[in-house]
Order: sequence, then C-alpha cells, then structure tokens
Amino acid sequence: MPTAEILSQGDEVVTGQIADTNAAWLSERLLEQGFDVVRHTTVGDRMADLVAVIGEIAARADVCLCTGGLGPTEDDLTAEAFARAFDAPVALDPVALEQIEERFRSMGRTMSPVNRKQALLPQGSVRLDNDWGTAPGFALVGGRCWFACMPGVPREMRQLWEHRVLPLLADRFELRPGRRVILRTIGVGESDLQTAMLGWSAEGVTVGYRTKLPENHLKLWFEATVPEDEVVARVREVLERAGRWTYTIEGLPEVADVGVDAGGGTLAAAVGRRLLARGETLALAESCTGGRIASACTAVAGASAWLLEGLVTYSNAAKVRLLGVSEADLEAHGAVSEVVARAMASGVRERSGATWGVGITGIAGPSGGTPDKPVGTVHVAVASPDRVLHRALRLPGDRDRIQSLAVASALELLRRQLHASN
Repeated sequence: MPTAEILSQGDEVVTGQIADTNAAWLSERLLEQGFDVVRHTTVGDRMADLVAVIGEIAARADVCLCTGGLGPTEDDLTAEAFARAFDAPVALDPVALEQIEERFRSMGRTMSPVNRKQALLPQGSVRLDNDWGTAPGFALVGGRCWFACMPGVPREMRQLWEHRVLPLLADRFELRPGRRVILRTIGVGESDLQTAMLGWSAEGVTVGYRTKLPENHLKLWFEATVPEDEVVARVREVLERAGRWTYTIEGLPEVADVGVDAGGGTLAAAVGRRLLARGETLALAESCTGGRIASACTAVAGASAWLLEGLVTYSNAAKVRLLGVSEADLEAHGAVSEVVARAMASGVRERSGATWGVGITGIAGPSGGTPDKPVGTVHVAVASPDRVLHRALRLPGDRDRIQSLAVASALELLRRQLHASN
C-alpha cells in the first residue's frame, strides 16, 4: 500500500486562526483510493522550515498533497519553497498567466501586478489548471515522492482534487479504492458505542469512530478485496450491536437492504425522507431553540415537500396568540413545562394542518435557571393525529451546546415516532 502525507502551509493554520479542514478531507479521499496516510504536517510562513519539511517528505513518502501558500502575497511561499528544495527555479508559465488575467477579466477587474507571482511555477512541474479561482496548482516529483500542490481555499482545493489531482494519481498508481460505510448514530456516547462493538472484527474491515456533536459516527473501512455481499453482511452484524442508535447509513451498496435508512446525511434529512415516503407533513413551534430546528430542516434540499411552517414563539404572549397555549397553564406551570410543550406541539399541528407537530421549550442559559428548572432543562413534544408524546431533558453545556442537543433530541423523538407508527 503506497504511503501518503498531507502538508498544510500558513501561519493562520499553525496559530489556530482557521481550522485545517483540508487535511482531514484529503486524508479521507486518499484512504478511499487505497493509500496509507501516515502523517499530517503543518508549517507556518517560514521558508527554511518549508524547504526542510519538503525534503524530509520527499525521502519517505510516495505521495504528498499540499495545500496553501499559492496566493500573490509575500507570505505565500509554496512555489519558491519547492524550487529551493529541488533546485528547480521558478519560471513564468505563460498559460497560467493568461488564465489568471482572464479570471480577473471575467470578474470585470484588472489584474494587479502582484498576481503575476501566481504564474511562477517550479521548472519541470506540471501545471494544475484552476478553473475555480486565480491560483493554479502544480505537481512534481521530488526524491521518491509525487507532490501535488493545491490552493488552501477549500472550494478550489476540492475541485482541483477531483478534476486534476485524482486523474494524475490514477496514471501513476494502481489505485485500489475501498468502501467506507458510516453508521450515523444519535443518543449514544462514543465510549458506549465502542463498548457495543467490543469483540467484533472481520477480515479486511477497519473500525473507527468520530464524534460530531450531537452525533457519533461508527466508521467501517472495507478493503477493495471485500465483495459487496460481504460488505452488506458485515453491516448487518454491526447493526445488531449499534442499530438501536443508528438513524442512517452512508456508503452502502445501492442494492443493500439492511432495514435502516441508507440515504445518509443529517438527522433532518432522514426525518424528511421518512415524512416524504409516508406522504406526511411537519410544522414546528420553537422557543429555546430559536428556529434552529427549522433551520436544520430547511437546509435539506426539497424540504418544502414536507415542512409546512416553523414558528419561533419566544414570549408567552406569542405562545398564546399563535399556538393557543392556555394562559392558565402558563401561569400554573411556567413556559418551560411538559404542559406547555404538549400544547405547543398540538397547537402548531392543528393550526397549520400538518400531520405532525413539534413543540420545544426550555432554558438554554447561561442565565434563567432555577433550582427546580436549572439551565439545560428542555421539554419537547411531538404531536401526531392520535396522540402527543413528551420527553423531559436535562442537557449539559453552554447555550450553543444545549440548543444543538435540543434540536437533535426533538428530531430524534420525531424520527422514532415516524418509525413506530407504521
């Protein structure tokens, strides 16, 4: 298995001003193609450090994907660093220069002279045309390693990977793409998920975990030698251990039928697919989440087919006026209560004409808590045509975390009811 490394350049990455999402994304792409990713290296805008690291990687890796440092400013050092590392002076690439000038013309702007620097590429390198930005990339061989240098802008980098770098990799290496299957779970901690998987193993399969609040992902990496029917069989085995928490699966063969939603994506997307399949609709009444459930739903393409409306009824007056919540109930039980959450869910369902209604009310903090109702107290209710289901929650964390967990809890309660009411 060929070895690969990721090299990221830029002071803003080293100092934490921006997160290096490029390295994680590229590592996954390399893994998918059968490479063994052994290192991530990040170097600031210092020429000597860059030249030294490039030389080290050239002596030990088969492939290195580099991001950043291709801009027009003085701290963009990648091309010059490679030129020094391999004694291949930079030279003006006239095609690259014309492409950069045309890019500016297409935006109705005149290219600044400093952008000419972006057309200076190490001699002997292969230009990677950038149709999505101003900075071309380049590829070259140094030592035992094949390097591909791409812009740091994630949108541009991903396009260059797909349209420029991957085809060149396929020409140089015998790619053996495996299959990655991800079980996206909700309502279980990473340690409990790992405990559920204790003792399970299969030839050609690697198990991994990833926490992405409010979810945990169980990742199965199948080597290229594992046939599709065995992939499905192994996933079924894993579902026997983790299926009660799994709301969707990504990466299964299209022919697979494992009894779990296999459309992938977010919890809202899984809920939407279920509603769409049933020909049913949803309406939302939110207080403590401030519209974040509606935002999660409307982020799903085609949500208009199943989401009718969402109301942010933050004040008691809004709950009474828009949802029909009883003033007497608000006085007796308070806005953060089971009674009010049930009334919100029923009220938005009935007034909108939706099949399902969700009501949520709580204390997201950092202030507003009491001994009886501390910060993190949340009541969520799901109303269907024949009943209203309620759940009381005590959620940990700061305001953003509490709201995020509340959104997931509401959608998961709805998802479970959609499956239970077949």
